[in-house]
Amino acid sequence: MTLRTLDSLGSLAGKRVIVRCDLNVPLKDGQVTDDGRVRASIPTLNALINQGAKVVVISHLGRPEGAPDSRYSLAPVAQRLCELLGKPVTFARDTVGGGAQAAVNGLEDGDVALLENLRFNPGEASKDDAEREAFASRLAEFGDAFVSDGFGVVHRKQASVYELAKLLPSAAGQLIATELDVLDRLTESPERPYVVVLGGSKVSDKLGVIGHLLPRVNSLLIGGGMLFTFLAAQGHKVGSSLLEADQLETVRGYLEQAEQLGVAIVLPRDVVVASAFSADADHVVRPIDAIEDTEWGHAGLGLDIGPETSELFAEYIRAGRTVFWNGPMGVFELAPFAAGTKAIAQALTEVGGLSVVGGGDSAAAVRALGFSDDQFGHISTGGGASLEFLEGKHLPGLEVLGWQQ
Repeated sequence: MTLRTLDSLGSLAGKRVIVRCDLNVPLKDGQVTDDGRVRASIPTLNALINQGAKVVVISHLGRPEGAPDSRYSLAPVAQRLCELLGKPVTFARDTVGGGAQAAVNGLEDGDVALLENLRFNPGEASKDDAEREAFASRLAEFGDAFVSDGFGVVHRKQASVYELAKLLPSAAGQLIATELDVLDRLTESPERPYVVVLGGSKVSDKLGVIGHLLPRVNSLLIGGGMLFTFLAAQGHKVGSSLLEADQLETVRGYLEQAEQLGVAIVLPRDVVVASAFSADADHVVRPIDAIEDTEWGHAGLGLDIGPETSELFAEYIRAGRTVFWNGPMGVFELAPFAAGTKAIAQALTEVGGLSVVGGGDSAAAVRALGFSDDQFGHISTGGGASLEFLEGKHLPGLEVLGWQQ
């Protein structure tokens, strides 16, 4: 079977189409602070609007534990969606209640409504199949067809992702189709040299990705908090830096496997070591064999890759024809420890082939550091879903749309 796309649904003029987007965006003081995922949903929504469909958008935001919580309302997202679409968006202040029913009933051809946060209803993310199915059945009453376009949730077996797709004629939107095309290029037919850059805090979050990609890549660059577990596996002292001691043997196994495969695992040569986890902390650049050599009377902690490593990594990236990056190189939210992540992002803008920013913190980082989406080949909206795809895992939200890996 192949992925069902919008064309498989035929003409949608005059029909009510439920679109599962991923509008899980950061908010501050009632405003969307990073609208990347909202913008990524626009092409599919416009395609449906232009057909004359009555569009019912659904999404989650945050983790409100199955009950209404004003901190996680989608109301600010409705406003941003209205601005990006250039047309009114009716906002329903519940998920399947009277407000939602009125919003859907009031739609004319080409109109758009956004329902309140799906996770305000306990049925959305319930572990109980029957509870999820009951919620999906109520959502299905609002539509004649269903379009799944939230790639960031396709690894979840949730009511609006899985059960709803079984209840209505269903297909993938343009965002999911694009994500799958890019991910397929990363796993099946990458142009070489193929470079993967992994960061973030924990090795344990990336074990599956490392294991699945190691036989496929030419070089694997390791930064972020996870680098210290790799350094410790090689016998280096890492001071008070983040260390997953229970993963040392696993990491040694990957280092040995990479050597056997002829894959270069590239580790930092220097790191930025701070006296404390704070933007105001004293910090120095130290080579990896001198991380504990500080003048503070105690061992510091590494919070970024150093300048020599940044340039080394950038050389590998610029020489790559396919480059995938997931996870910041340091604590980019604190200005003194953002340089490594910024250097990697800059190098990705200079790749001659396909450059992919792997969603989540990486996508947030490039925007926070002043880069625009069009400077990269692709910025994934997937986060955890992208990683699970690259691990070769089953993704229920895709399989229900006919896709098989």
